[in-house]
Amino acid sequence: MTPAPVADEFDLGARLMRVPPPSTIVIFGASGDLTRRKLMPALFSLADKQLLPQETAIVGFARREKTDDEYRAQVRADIHSLGGVQDIDSEVWKSFADRLHYVSASFDEPGAFERLRDILGELDRERGTRGNRVYYLATAPTFFALIAERLGETGLAGQDPRGDRFVRVIVEKPYGSDLTTARELNDRLCDVFQEEQVYRIDHYLGKETVQNLMVLRFGNAIFEPIWNRRYVDHVQITVAESLGVGSRGGYYDRSGALRDIVQSHVMQVLSIVAMEPPARFEAREVRDEKVKVLRAIREFDAASTAAEAVRARYTAGWVDGEAVPGYLDEGGVDPESRTETYVAMRVLIDSWRWAGTPFYIRTGKRLPKRATEVAIQFKNAPLLPFVTSGVETVAPNLFVLRIQPNEGASLRFQAKAPGPQLDLRSVSMDFSYGTSFLGESPAAYERLLLDCMLGDATLFARWDEVERAWEIFQGMIDAWEGDEAPLATYPAGSWGPSEADALIAGDGRGWHRP
Repeated sequence: MTPAPVADEFDLGARLMRVPPPSTIVIFGASGDLTRRKLMPALFSLADKQLLPQETAIVGFARREKTDDEYRAQVRADIHSLGGVQDIDSEVWKSFADRLHYVSASFDEPGAFERLRDILGELDRERGTRGNRVYYLATAPTFFALIAERLGETGLAGQDPRGDRFVRVIVEKPYGSDLTTARELNDRLCDVFQEEQVYRIDHYLGKETVQNLMVLRFGNAIFEPIWNRRYVDHVQITVAESLGVGSRGGYYDRSGALRDIVQSHVMQVLSIVAMEPPARFEAREVRDEKVKVLRAIREFDAASTAAEAVRARYTAGWVDGEAVPGYLDEGGVDPESRTETYVAMRVLIDSWRWAGTPFYIRTGKRLPKRATEVAIQFKNAPLLPFVTSGVETVAPNLFVLRIQPNEGASLRFQAKAPGPQLDLRSVSMDFSYGTSFLGESPAAYERLLLDCMLGDATLFARWDEVERAWEIFQGMIDAWEGDEAPLATYPAGSWGPSEADALIAGDGRGWHRP
């Protein structure tokens, strides 16, 4: 057999390394919490791993007055104190700091974007960034459309039709506050950018276990044949947080658990759990299959909301041995608020694979622990072989994927306990990223930033995904905003209201405890 050319081997190595072309990354909202805690540490980590070309530049854009040197000092301090990087290599930092630049201006300030355009042109000439741009909108959502329009007005949004250079924009959630505002925002963005330029980020999709869902399902013959209504009794998706709203009370009170978690994070995870195998693991094919799942989910109206969903808010209680206030006593929260901090619901997917198989969702703040997981409970095995042996029940198999913390998976199955009697016990096999691969998983933002620079949109939400998720829940939003459903309560430190337990118990099932 003739060996492959050496050049092909190098090409394969470059693809596996996934090093993007040079570009300038412009972060709007450079002094904000997201940039300081997540984006800058992620970019520094990419540089440390030699996954950023040397030519790549980073421009922060914010209102606070700073020189380039002051901004670099702030970024270094943030990477250490907020990003958790204890030992910053001096050579790596020097190279990274040389990339950093800062524009001090408000988004509506006359001449600000013209100044930005001049700086970007200068970086193209001095660093060789080739006109490639990644704009990250790490701002309050009210500024998304304004920034996009200013970029369009100053000629900074267009990309070369021949494909010689790229311009991309990363948009953080929330993408609207309901179906109408989401469509309005999308229309304004798409007046400036083409759909393929818009990368709607959901950091959950950057988590290793969420990505591993597709590999576990489609790369293992022991799972794929039984991943359907014939063998799965039901699926539970839990997003539990032990923290309250903290300093985000004002924002959260306008959002609530449904908008903040379910419409975005949970629907993204659910669509991956329930999707059909894509023809190829490429952006279009994967996102096509996710949209098919969302289109098969029954939309909620007032009647189904009352029957299939529970909303609640936390009252004063105890978490980790510490007394904590109720939601209405948090800073920035309206004392008359009807905003929910907890949601539980039953979701039905009218597809051939999942017809009749319920998906139970719950998310809440001030629960006993922080845990995000997907629990897939399989149907019971027949009891017949064990009837004459005195065995009364056979516990069902349970497959749990832990998204955070302690990323990994476990499989529960039945085994015989040692001794002369036929005594069945549940035992587990466990997989953990930390112990199996002897290293930490890359941060979600690290993976997603790299994907955007590479032009890989697989782990970003397409507009039809976002729109369909809003369509599913618009009837629920309308019912709750019209006070057409009760608002239950639960003490902080508990697993939620009794109404949520009754919801799943009515189907003869119970919540899995993370």
